Amino acid sequence: MKLCFVSNYINHHQIPFCREMVRHLGTDFLFIQTMEMEIERKDMGWGLNELPDYVKCFYEQPKECQKWIDDSDVVLFGGIADESYISGRLKEKKPVVRVDERMYKEGQWKAISPRGLLKKYRDHTSHRKDPVYFLCAGGYVASDLEIIKAYPGKKLCWGYFPPVKHLDAQQLLSNKNKEVPQILWAARMIDWKHPELPIYGAKVLKENHIPFHLTMIGGGILETWVKEKIREYDLGQEVTLLGYQPPETVREYMEASDIFLMTGDRREGWGAVANEAMNSCCAVLADVNTGAAPFLIRQGENGMLYDTGNSKLFADRLLTLARDGALRQRLGQEAYRTIAETWNAEYAASALLKVIETTVMKNKPIYASSQKPVFAPGLAAPVISERKMKKLLLGKQ
Repeated sequence: MKLCFVSNYINHHQIPFCREMVRHLGTDFLFIQTMEMEIERKDMGWGLNELPDYVKCFYEQPKECQKWIDDSDVVLFGGIADESYISGRLKEKKPVVRVDERMYKEGQWKAISPRGLLKKYRDHTSHRKDPVYFLCAGGYVASDLEIIKAYPGKKLCWGYFPPVKHLDAQQLLSNKNKEVPQILWAARMIDWKHPELPIYGAKVLKENHIPFHLTMIGGGILETWVKEKIREYDLGQEVTLLGYQPPETVREYMEASDIFLMTGDRREGWGAVANEAMNSCCAVLADVNTGAAPFLIRQGENGMLYDTGNSKLFADRLLTLARDGALRQRLGQEAYRTIAETWNAEYAASALLKVIETTVMKNKPIYASSQKPVFAPGLAAPVISERKMKKLLLGKQ
């Protein structure tokens, strides 16, 4: 099988999956990069000093890259607004597997836009009978696609698969601080990442006389505001700001932390820090609206969830985690198992290639079970409305 993955640029979140595809397909796999990485991403440590051998840049070798796209048995396509790369394949009804985050990050009410509906019909709905499938990189993607009646029986669970460390989970957990929980937050300090929530949580913990330490990694336009709130709430001893750090340093802090806070809202298409923190045996407290939450986190089993804007629920669940070391250990153990056994590049690549061979190449539908939803890479993505999904995920509040 000859397969290429066409996306904006290669980064450390995609490399493990690409390496697995190379392991399966050898030189019959190619990643085609269509643009250079933004300076902001490079400043965050996402850039690569040298591109892997399986990467070619369309802007440097357009004819060779386009030939790969046209001649491949299957093309994975995502993260790009320009449809011209695959227009020939779509016209000839050759297999295409799209991969992307949700369409309506600002709200499904956006679906009423006539101009938006016309483009989405042209790019998506019009191909509903063709061998075009969709890898849903987030738990709400299938619901968004259902609004435009696209990809019936062709929506699959997917996500991001950053590097997985195969660790001695028991040993790692035994080294974590059982008396003074170490809390970590790592993101850009911008409005929809909500850096105010970890500060609010720290304030509540201090008011309840619970020992803790919060480390915040990242920077951005709200950094000055965060520093002001730290002074206002007298949290100088309890909170440490580290600024941006390279990915490997962030992982080191995760492995030393008990609790990880993922506070991005619905605009967080996935949130790969969840994978990394769970792989590091952290008890993750995440916003239920992030793309990763429905697929990765089971409330009270391998992590905890709250809803955007519900600061009381956020604080209550943070208090619960900070007070209960045994709970943190149990959630951390199950979180590690979730990533090590299922949500990783090795599992995802094998599952995808099997689906391509048995379903995509034959243009056959695949539907989710009508029973309790099961989320794993390559399985049919259940179509569940936002409201029902959040009710399913949050449990008793």
